[in-house]
Amino acid sequence: MKVAIIGAGNLGLSIAKGLITTNAITTLYLTRRNKEGIKSYEEYKNVFVTDDNKLAVQQSDIIIFAVQPAQFESILLDIKDLLHQNHVLISTITGFKIPRMESVIGSDHYIIRSMPNTAISVGKSMTCLCANEKGEKRIDLAKAIFNRLGTTISIPEKQMQAATVICASGIAFWMRLIRATTQGAIQLGFDAAEAQEMAMQTCSGAASLLIQSGSHPEQEIDKVTTPKGCTIEGLNEMEHQGLSSSLIKGIVSSYEKINQIAK
Repeated sequence: MKVAIIGAGNLGLSIAKGLITTNAITTLYLTRRNKEGIKSYEEYKNVFVTDDNKLAVQQSDIIIFAVQPAQFESILLDIKDLLHQNHVLISTITGFKIPRMESVIGSDHYIIRSMPNTAISVGKSMTCLCANEKGEKRIDLAKAIFNRLGTTISIPEKQMQAATVICASGIAFWMRLIRATTQGAIQLGFDAAEAQEMAMQTCSGAASLLIQSGSHPEQEIDKVTTPKGCTIEGLNEMEHQGLSSSLIKGIVSSYEKINQIAK
């Protein structure tokens, strides 16, 4: 694959690392205003660093955009005359919808939106994808790229803002739950490092159980709750204090906020 990443910041570099380490590229162009900060990437074979977006586009077939939303439209305007019929455009920009991209460069392009999360830096991103009508023909290509960096799912664009809450904001929600579990473990007598290790690994194990077994969470809960036992006692107290309700309310509140921002 001949790939360009326009905007080699934290997200762009995380994608680049995944593509490099899995040998997914023929050539890779990384662009950044201050290219000196990413010069070290030129040590990798067939990786080029530049501050020239046009050059990167001309040398690539797949263009991944990882810039700030305020910069995106001007970048599209700058490169639109260089786009050819085989270019695949993949945007990671939050809130910049496909019709808006089409209004700048036209609808006769393979356009795909992706919503990865910060776990992409460790190859564990849950990335949501959607595309315009033409882009649907290249959605499997986008999946192949992001499956190297975690897991993908295709959704309608109208669900992308909700996906941002569940998958991108969701990282923060799960971090807070892990922190709370850590604090509880400290209160029970473990030191901070032990408590966090126990909380992290248990969280990872719970997710892995569901992923590998395909079970519903309640099925796995039933396996560790015994009559009059400590687990059901703890679960019921958490529910009395509003655990599930507060999580759902928080998710809905985040969704309402992102809709306000979009407007």
